Amino acid sequence: MNSRAELRDSQREISRFQLRLAVGIGFVLVLFGILLVRFFYLQVVRHDYYVTLAENNRISLVPIVPNRGLILDRNGVVLAHNFSGYTLEITPSKVANLEATINDLATLVEISPRDRRRFKKLMIERRNFETLIIRNKLSDEEVARFAAQQFRFPGVEIKARLFRDYPYGEAMAHMLGYIGRINQKDADRLEEAELAANYRGTDYIGKTGLEQFYENELHGTTGFEEVEVDSSGRAIRILSRTAPVSGNTLVLSVDAKLQEVAVQAFGNYRGAMVAIDPTNGEVLAFVSKPGFDPSLFIDGIDPQSWDELNNSPDTPLNNRALRGQYPPGSTIKPFMALTGLHFKTRAPSRTISDPGYFTLPGSSHRYRDWKKEGHGSVDLFKSIVVSCDTYYYGLATELGIDKIYSYLSEFGFGKKTGIDIEGESAGLLPSQEWKAKRYKQKWYPGDTVSVGIGQGYNLVTPMQLAVATAALANNGVVYQPHLVRETRSPNGDKVRKAPQVQTFDARVPAEHQDLVRRAMIAVTQPGGTAVMASAGAPYAIAGKTGTAQVIGIKQGASYNESSVAERHRDHAWFIAYAPAEQPKIALVVLAENGGHGGGTAAPIARKVMDYYLLGKLPDAPVIAPADAEAEND
Repeated sequence: MNSRAELRDSQREISRFQLRLAVGIGFVLVLFGILLVRFFYLQVVRHDYYVTLAENNRISLVPIVPNRGLILDRNGVVLAHNFSGYTLEITPSKVANLEATINDLATLVEISPRDRRRFKKLMIERRNFETLIIRNKLSDEEVARFAAQQFRFPGVEIKARLFRDYPYGEAMAHMLGYIGRINQKDADRLEEAELAANYRGTDYIGKTGLEQFYENELHGTTGFEEVEVDSSGRAIRILSRTAPVSGNTLVLSVDAKLQEVAVQAFGNYRGAMVAIDPTNGEVLAFVSKPGFDPSLFIDGIDPQSWDELNNSPDTPLNNRALRGQYPPGSTIKPFMALTGLHFKTRAPSRTISDPGYFTLPGSSHRYRDWKKEGHGSVDLFKSIVVSCDTYYYGLATELGIDKIYSYLSEFGFGKKTGIDIEGESAGLLPSQEWKAKRYKQKWYPGDTVSVGIGQGYNLVTPMQLAVATAALANNGVVYQPHLVRETRSPNGDKVRKAPQVQTFDARVPAEHQDLVRRAMIAVTQPGGTAVMASAGAPYAIAGKTGTAQVIGIKQGASYNESSVAERHRDHAWFIAYAPAEQPKIALVVLAENGGHGGGTAAPIARKVMDYYLLGKLPDAPVIAPADAEAEND
């Protein structure tokens, strides 16, 4: 009995084992089946995809940043160019103790407090895994010292980079602008314009001035290298190379030496000067004083330097030539004279008696002339020569604001000139409609009186007034001003000239043009308000002085410049063109708080014209506010 039971039990266990074995083999076969199906899917169905992916892992595309285009003056003088140099850079994510590392680096390489402030600013703006510059433009000795100790500084490396350089510094800053690091706003704009691919590997972009306006011309086309890499990402060999294309060269109409002469002529004055070729709109000089060092912004300006510039009472970041808006003062009078002639409101021979003030009909309020005792009998010619306020109070009243607005707008007042720099202000040519919209008030006759002498609501930019002066010199024809004369391809084989665009024509009759020209010439002769401008000049200058109030003077009170704080003194204007009969240059000079145009602004203009027309360098001492003579407007 026992032997049979044992036999039956052994048979049952063998059967169970065989069942388990069959199940195990079946399970293994199912797993192998799944693996085979997956293998077939990966190797056959998804073959092309994974081949491409593997190839991409094997091959890396490395961008090659193009050289930024040069900027030259009209004579080929370099105004902005590139140079190569070494930078010391840190990847914060690879550094355990950042502060200690920087302190150790400072024992090998000079790291100034400004370098540290700039680095901290970049840390805030950039993600911590990016490489950030701690020192620019290392010397060969500094590079050698660090290279010998580099093993001590994981996450720190030296790189060779191209730097932008502006040889003329402050003198050209507002015109050329500057480049700076690409921020998120820039990146979003590039993405929107579908230009992001062309900026791979590029850290910088034009931020202001011509660098910004002509960014597409200056940047160039990014190149690429196909590099084969191993499993650790190290380059093995270059498979192919698409060379970058350097940016185009900009050739400006500006004369660098003329620009220097103009800047030096200003001395310690703040202000602006714009000189234009009236026959085609080419800008010959573009000055805004004071300026700033554009290199401060290239790698991100440090907070201290930014505060110094931003909070300076001299506002060096303000582009006065383009964005400064000032009352034009008496420089508006030649244009007002043409308005009166155009509408036949004042005949050239008609005279008025100037007692030293003007009174609106039905009013006892007196609008005083700058000359307390008046100018006696004044016709249109004399009104420009002696800058008679009383004449223009009356002329403006007879014309009315609607006629003044319609005619002065033909010279570009109240409009942007369209110059090739971003951020231009339009000034203000007031009208009834403007005042109703702005102040919800009607236009009063007293408003028109002030407009007649370039005060009240009137505002112009130096750029705008320069274009209008060029129109005076060019018989009323106005050209759009432009700084870029031509664009050249990197090797110079393709040259594209800037178009000369006529924006409008004031259609000044020859007899009107001749009358105003003769009067403006007389302004610079004995008896005129700008006699200092033409003393000893071998060419005729047509000009007009102007004084623009900064603070109001109570009726009946006299203005004593010496008793007024310097920053509350009147602004000094001078507009001119020369030679008067065949003008080659038209310009405007604004000296902020300079007092009277004849004593301050006109001598600056004379130095500029002497150099441009005669090649004569100024030999007079630099003008300073304390040295200026107080002359009448």
